[in-house]
Amino acid sequence: MGRFMKTAVDTIKVFILFTGFTALFYYAMIWVNSEYENYHRYDKPEGSAVKVAGMENEEKDGWFGRLIFFYQNGE
Repeated sequence: MGRFMKTAVDTIKVFILFTGFTALFYYAMIWVNSEYENYHRYDKPEGSAVKVAGMENEEKDGWFGRLIFFYQNGE
């Protein structure tokens, strides 16, 4: 009977530790998500920002030119 009780207590300890660390991990993920939820990466630039990329005219290339571009660059 003593060996059974020791095994049962050890099993309960492992269960409590697992449950505690799972809850800790869950709340840590919620905290990290709330930190990055308020981070605005795509705000409009302020000051003297310069546009560095323009739209390309894809109509003149046609499908063959676009296919060659894909094979060369992977885009």
